[in-house]
Amino acid sequence: MGKNLLIVESPAKAKTIGRYLGKDYRIAASVGHIRDLPSSSIGVDVRRGFKPMYINMRGKEKVIRELKELSMDSDVVFIATDPDREGEAIAWHIATILKIDPTSLCRVSFNEITQKAVIEAISQPRAIDIDLVNAQQARRILDRLVGYELSPLLWKKIRKGLSAGRVQSVATRMVVDREAEIDAFLPEEYWLLTAELTPENKIFSFKSRYHGRLKGDKIERVKLSNKEETDKVIAQLNGGEYFVRSVKKGRKKTHPYAPFTTSTLQQEASRRLSFPSRKTMSVAQQLYEGIEVDGYGQVALVSYIRTDSVRVSDDAAAEARAIISAKFGPDYVPKSTRKFSNKNAAQDAHEAIRPTHFDLSPDTIQDVLSGDQFRLYKMIWDRFIASQMSSAEIDTVTLDIECNQQVFRSTGETVVFPGYLAQYVEVSDDKKEEDVAESKAKLPLVNEGDRLKLISLSPEQKFTQPPSLYTEATLIKAMEEKGIGRPSTYAPTISTILERNYVEKLNKYLAPTELGIIVTKLLAENFKSVVDTTFTAKMEETLDGIELGKADWVEVLSNFYGPFHELVEKASNEVARVEVSAQVTGEKCPECHKGDLLIKEGRYGKFVACSEFPECKYTATVQTPVNAKCPKCGSGLVSRESRKFKGRVFYTCDKKGTDPECDFISWDMPLDGQNCEVCGQYMVMKKFRGKSYTKCSNKECTTNRSRKAKVTDTPTDAEEKE
Repeated sequence: MGKNLLIVESPAKAKTIGRYLGKDYRIAASVGHIRDLPSSSIGVDVRRGFKPMYINMRGKEKVIRELKELSMDSDVVFIATDPDREGEAIAWHIATILKIDPTSLCRVSFNEITQKAVIEAISQPRAIDIDLVNAQQARRILDRLVGYELSPLLWKKIRKGLSAGRVQSVATRMVVDREAEIDAFLPEEYWLLTAELTPENKIFSFKSRYHGRLKGDKIERVKLSNKEETDKVIAQLNGGEYFVRSVKKGRKKTHPYAPFTTSTLQQEASRRLSFPSRKTMSVAQQLYEGIEVDGYGQVALVSYIRTDSVRVSDDAAAEARAIISAKFGPDYVPKSTRKFSNKNAAQDAHEAIRPTHFDLSPDTIQDVLSGDQFRLYKMIWDRFIASQMSSAEIDTVTLDIECNQQVFRSTGETVVFPGYLAQYVEVSDDKKEEDVAESKAKLPLVNEGDRLKLISLSPEQKFTQPPSLYTEATLIKAMEEKGIGRPSTYAPTISTILERNYVEKLNKYLAPTELGIIVTKLLAENFKSVVDTTFTAKMEETLDGIELGKADWVEVLSNFYGPFHELVEKASNEVARVEVSAQVTGEKCPECHKGDLLIKEGRYGKFVACSEFPECKYTATVQTPVNAKCPKCGSGLVSRESRKFKGRVFYTCDKKGTDPECDFISWDMPLDGQNCEVCGQYMVMKKFRGKSYTKCSNKECTTNRSRKAKVTDTPTDAEEKE
């Protein structure tokens, strides 16, 4: 006796915290949830106030036994699970199992795993926040009710194995609606007219875009809609003299972005690092729980990673300002600390994602971090430091060029004081390429009235473009803007709709599958509220209200479930079964020689099956011939999609599985007739972050030794077990 027990969620976090508390404390990990609703039944008594029927999770027997033994042998037990709804619910379940009064001072929470934060939290324990617990329970039960009632309906009306969810179904609909919007888009023609000009007696030339015509002393903006209008303007310009009508100079300031939230971290990691959202959160979790650093031990490098708050503590802001002053000088430190405001009170429980050890910059510990850890940590570090820096100052210049009452316009920018841009520049999806090029144009020093010489006049036909398919980054951004889901749900939601084959990845873009379209149509026609973005957003606000103690969770569930259950029963009786069409390959089954081979969609994606099923059970993986030859036997190559790594393609010999068989398999496509000049092995085409380059297939070749990227194993073991 005499020891204090602190229970956290993960062993990695336990190791980090153990450094700070000394010998009087024992640290144990629950390894996530230890109780949950049963998987074999709905586990909710809808007739008795939606009472959940929690059970101890399978596989957690040893953890629970050890926690009970440690608890009985301790004077004081503190529960230090994550500082959010999920963490509060886990704390409540642990307290229940260990027979700890949840109203006692047993709960400690901290936003960062540092010695100061941990010791302060333990010195100020509190009761478990039952409002937070109820908010989590309400979400869990709500999702269970929707899933357990809709999924069997989908099995009955479409096919077995399908699932529906309150958030995943809305996310799928957003992807489906975006593709429908693209299909319905009617492009509109427009023309750009660009003049290349140079000041008299000067070599330096610049380009200016047609803007409009003079109407009195004012410039009337003109959009050129077709060739006829463009030719008319060109005719009016013929023989005219070009001169500088006006030079407008100004200075503007741009301000730094707020530090990362979960959503913006996932978006920027997708754009800048090409990380899927799941990978971003996995690597960020490692940085949060702790990394072994020489001379320090296990150290947590970033604050809590599931947050929609942009608030920053005064201590962290002060640390950032000191670093900025030392690195860049006092001009880069704003007069007052930058404050960023949240949208609502429920977001203010945490801080933004930021570094926790300001003496451990990314560059100083790069050698102890993996490549992914370093890149994500550096991005978090740079964004946070930049958020506390001075604004950038940019000189702007706008030149209006006149010729025969027609006006061209050029704009340019010059950064005169970089401010936060010296530390971090955000990558954007939104700006059009032509707008970016125009704003960065280099313009000559000219004055009003200066004559210009026309070098060329270039008309260019354009068409308006439809919106792009969502990427993971833009889908997360749209979900956040519409209020769909919360920080902890973005990555799991996208992973789920990909794994369920409702959505597929085409390069980096998300496109609905035929199955996703069929399921979404059935749900949209019969359960409008379930897949309606406005309804789902209001439900998220209601859950926030439960967290703040402003709504009763049982009443919220009751108001939802009655009408929803009636819709399920109506659809079960009235909706006709939907047949998912199968694509015919044009080939006969090699096993029974009677049936046609069909391309079907299953839980793990597309596959080939015999039309005589269930009499003939022949199946095969979908494979696509590629324009290359097998480097082992000279036969053809086919590409196949990985099931383990969704959306990733690998290459095999087309004789794989035949007699005789060739066992060639590779992540990278071999290049016909191209061999390494050093070792003579065949070359392959590598792809990384949207770029392609050639590389020797021989891992031991000296041409590969300069590359730091880890060479992955061939897909043989992982894929052949599929």
